[in-house]
Amino acid sequence: MGIPGLQRLDHIGFTVPDLDEAHRFLVDVLGCEYLYSLGPFASDGDDWMREHLDVHPRAVVTENRFFRCGGQAVFEVFDYAAPDRVGVPPRNSDVGGHHVALYVDDLDAAVAYLRDRGVRVLGEPTASKGPALGNRWVYFLSPWGMQFELVSYPGGKAFDRAAADRATTDRATGGAS
Repeated sequence: MGIPGLQRLDHIGFTVPDLDEAHRFLVDVLGCEYLYSLGPFASDGDDWMREHLDVHPRAVVTENRFFRCGGQAVFEVFDYAAPDRVGVPPRNSDVGGHHVALYVDDLDAAVAYLRDRGVRVLGEPTASKGPALGNRWVYFLSPWGMQFELVSYPGGKAFDRAAADRATTDRATGGAS
């Protein structure tokens, strides 16, 4: 089943240590479009922030900005002030670790572009195997250490091609195999 009426991903939210630095990186380096800002938000001495956002009750969202990236993904980027704030982003191996993957048409050109702008790219592009054969990927870091990934699979991935081949066979045979 799943969540009734679920249609798609709407946005990805993340917190940064310096909202202006993140704005410059997202717009000037990644090419995202700045949409709008909201805030500040704080509770009025009650537990609203803990109850609704699971953060310290005296935490304040000083501002959050929205960006559209690649005409599809929307990032909601937060600047928080909180008494118990942790200033180090989680690694992929940490609980809550994550990354944001961005699709590009030409992985090598995108990697060269990032390196030319002083972005730390982690290693060289890697070719996937097995069901993801056809995909190449590489991680890179934002100025605040958040992990991003570039992926490219212009010919599709093996599991997509296999599914398409099965669908073609099913149409040709009327579903009898």
